[in-house]
Amino acid sequence: MLFGLLGNILTILVVWLRPHMRSSTYLYLSSMAVSDLLILLLLPLDLYKLWRPRPWPLGDLACKLTMFLSECCTFCTILHITFLSLERYVAVCWPITAKTVVTRRRTRVIIGCLWLGAAVSASPVLIMVGVEDVGGEEFGLNQECRCTHYAISSGLLSAMMILSNLYFLVPLCILGLVYTLIGRTLWLRPKSSRRDQSHRSTVKMLGVIVLAFVLCWLPFHVGRTILSLSLDSFTTYFNLVSSVLFYLSAAVNPLLYNLMSARYRLAVHSLIHKRSHTHPHRLRTLTARHSTTTL
Repeated sequence: MLFGLLGNILTILVVWLRPHMRSSTYLYLSSMAVSDLLILLLLPLDLYKLWRPRPWPLGDLACKLTMFLSECCTFCTILHITFLSLERYVAVCWPITAKTVVTRRRTRVIIGCLWLGAAVSASPVLIMVGVEDVGGEEFGLNQECRCTHYAISSGLLSAMMILSNLYFLVPLCILGLVYTLIGRTLWLRPKSSRRDQSHRSTVKMLGVIVLAFVLCWLPFHVGRTILSLSLDSFTTYFNLVSSVLFYLSAAVNPLLYNLMSARYRLAVHSLIHKRSHTHPHRLRTLTARHSTTTL
């Protein structure tokens, strides 16, 4: 959690404090960092629910909002990765069209629409979950934040599971097709072009991010589907492992940016060193001025 918070905050600061990093690609990555940041901030509540499922101490509204925010950020991250890959497809395969279609202003509008679409898609969670008494002699001590009996009996839980799986499987197919077309285009082009070399490094970074996304999120979606069908001990342990991978996905992206992108590394390095050397530089300047005045 701490590693992910630090990395995602650095990503947001790098993009918004360095004008040359505000390309469409890094605007998507900074918005995705906000989503990952919110997911990681919900980690203590998930750990608390594992440690002490009941009684839930924060009330019905907090239960609904935390579950809604988790689902919304999950959908939002998937949409960001998909649209970022589509933007790279347009930039690589249709470079002339990309100059007019892919702009910063349009990217910001798309990012706003992605957040809105994710929020609308996750809104049924506000009806599905709530604080319910799971039985017991003392009322209030067995209240748990969980899917309500109404969500299960009405079929709303099953519908939401189908939507969640579609949110994973459809983008997965789109990503497979997009990166196949990008790879084919770059393979057929001469490698001497500087622009194509830049595209190759960017696509390589995004390819690793997508691979990490699939490896970390596939067990999560499989486990959650199995858990909705049965509640034996195997699925419980499987979901514990898949939850670890889910939160790891939110924490590992900044590390991948740092490993795969020299541009990102330089921006982070300049941001950190500028902050750390500001005061010594001012002190040296004042000392030099004092010495010159004395001389």
